[in-house]
Amino acid sequence: MEKLAGSVISTILKHDSKVTSYKIALIRSINDVVLSFPDLLEFNKDVAIPLRILAKYWFAYYWPFFDQDQIILQGPRAIRDGIFRNDMAFRGILKRFRNEWIKMMGEKIKPADGFFIINEFNISRKKDSYPQSILLLFDKTINKISNTIKMPIRYAGEGEWTVFKKPEQFLKLKEHTISVPGTRSNDICLILKKGLWKEFLAISLYIEALCIHEWSIFTERKNREFKPIYERGFIYRLLTERPDNRRPLTWERNQIDILLMENRRFVCPWTERIIQLNSKYDLDHIIPVSAFPINELWNLIPSDPYFNSHIKRNRLPSMPRLHKAYPHLKLAYENYVSFPITKKAVLEDAHFRFKSLEFRTRKFEEDLTDSVISYIDQLGNARNLDLF
Repeated sequence: MEKLAGSVISTILKHDSKVTSYKIALIRSINDVVLSFPDLLEFNKDVAIPLRILAKYWFAYYWPFFDQDQIILQGPRAIRDGIFRNDMAFRGILKRFRNEWIKMMGEKIKPADGFFIINEFNISRKKDSYPQSILLLFDKTINKISNTIKMPIRYAGEGEWTVFKKPEQFLKLKEHTISVPGTRSNDICLILKKGLWKEFLAISLYIEALCIHEWSIFTERKNREFKPIYERGFIYRLLTERPDNRRPLTWERNQIDILLMENRRFVCPWTERIIQLNSKYDLDHIIPVSAFPINELWNLIPSDPYFNSHIKRNRLPSMPRLHKAYPHLKLAYENYVSFPITKKAVLEDAHFRFKSLEFRTRKFEEDLTDSVISYIDQLGNARNLDLF
């Protein structure tokens, strides 16, 4: 099992027979889940991952293949038993969701909108601003994709159930696994062995690069007869698009402005400049959106506008920077916890992201600061991101 990520997964991506791109999407989604919740490593247990969480990543990956005038196939289209079969089992419902999203938003679809949508719908205060009809359709789409995921789980590797065990309800797994935050008792879960979780995290960058490379080749091959020809470079760009920070963060800025009016002070974690009432500030993503699209409140800190725009930019803070910034990050979280509305938001966001908070025993803002710094360290090591 210890060699699975380096050898067996490479074999799945390069040599397994693939009628569709499902196996590639499966490995990439597991990789993204590991990267999203790296603190689960410290529990040294097998991890239960709900299929619905993997399905949300699939939603984002496949979204750009609907963003063209001409279909970009992800498998064969054929008539079997007198019934027309799409290249993807969920193409119909995802297309329906996409059309409803266009009607509601009234703007051009972008390849990275899938990531934008799942980020919006993960946190209740954000998704509650959307109509119930679009939320219900999203849930139906995720359920359909979740069902589809069972097939590549079953056939990954040689034969059936040779790489992954058959998914089970978390209720039957909870005694011997740790779960991804937000897992419900009735969730059907993939079980990822603890050694495999560790290996995914260690070679995350390699796995993602291989997934995107193989997916680009697969898609180019499946669409050769179409014009315009979808070359692998074009597919690569679709698969690597990430949302810019087009969400205005109006709600978050309003809450911080209220805190400032209540005589709370913040300190820019990078320049140590005092931010108080009437100060100009940027709402800085500690982890840049380009690295990982996280608009959760713990990742948003008032900071010096010039430094944020001209020096930090899209880079990740180094460990020396983070250790020096520790008291200022902690102060920001203390301020958030001091006000009922931001307290509710930061608690929800933090517990969505960091499983270890359920087991820590110090003050919440101290535990959260430790969790954030640890996460950034693991993320930087796993993805070889630029540091400042």
